[in-house]
Amino acid sequence: MLERIARNADDPALRARARRTLALTTAHATERRLTSPSAPAPSGAAAPNRMIADAGHKEQLPGRTVRAEGAAATGDKTCDQAYDWLGATFGFYETAYGRNSIDGAGLKMISTVHYGERYDNAFWNGEQMVYGDGDGTIFTDFTGPLDVTGHELTHGVTQYTANLDYSGQSGALNESVSDVFGSLIKQWHLGQTADQADWLIGQGLLAPSVHGVALRSMKAPGTAYDDPQLGKDPQPADMSGYVHTYEDNGGVHTNSGIPNRAFYLAAAAIGGHAWEKAGRVWYETLTGGSLPSAVDFAGFAAATVQTATRLYGAGAAETTAVSDAWKGVGVTK
Repeated sequence: MLERIARNADDPALRARARRTLALTTAHATERRLTSPSAPAPSGAAAPNRMIADAGHKEQLPGRTVRAEGAAATGDKTCDQAYDWLGATFGFYETAYGRNSIDGAGLKMISTVHYGERYDNAFWNGEQMVYGDGDGTIFTDFTGPLDVTGHELTHGVTQYTANLDYSGQSGALNESVSDVFGSLIKQWHLGQTADQADWLIGQGLLAPSVHGVALRSMKAPGTAYDDPQLGKDPQPADMSGYVHTYEDNGGVHTNSGIPNRAFYLAAAAIGGHAWEKAGRVWYETLTGGSLPSAVDFAGFAAATVQTATRLYGAGAAETTAVSDAWKGVGVTK
């Protein structure tokens, strides 16, 4: 999306901001890839340990601490929302899967808000969350949608577990896993079942003037937006539309639509709360310790079927749902 804005936006200021955002995002993405997580130290009882910092629209991290764990609300909606969403993400992983923070060992959860001038992104840099305020024309405040926070923090979970390579199909899986758990965190927070969820990532993040509903749709990849400035959502829903490209690390944000829809199909077929069964299959596959960092779609699909078989049995409806979901998007194991 940012590349499209940087090239084609009518407003020179929008183009300039998109290029600046891309440059900063690329630098931080490189930092994340080069961050080697150390082995988690033993921890006590699971409890959140949050810190919110304010960058004051500068590009230095972490910024001035404005709220620590247990402190009163600041009155700054952005700061307080970031604090709440860290808590929701911690609560989801601890309640659903018994995971103690991002690293599984009580890692302190840090978020920096008001990063840069009208910065159009949010990201996990390998150590902490960072949020821009958005430009107000294309994007609103990036602390708004809970699933955006959940998505980015799940990059941290992946970093501390399977550490999926960020290129090609493994990179698309890296992005998809973050979408899966970003959506599940929102569903858990709202108490939604699979059929009640919208399966949108970033609903509310696009400004009112943009023709679109979200950044991505897991249920219907390729339908999230169609806008003169952003273009049409390029995500394919199955392997027939797989995009071969050198851009975006081999299309990691584009081709993630394929495993995204596979998860949606599995969760919809199983029914109920998606984090309980379909989500557990994906979580245990990600964190089980046997997933290659360069795994492709077929390898990941096979691993999820193996996990489902271990959890529910070879002939179980849940295992069939997972297997059929991958077939439904054209991924053969």
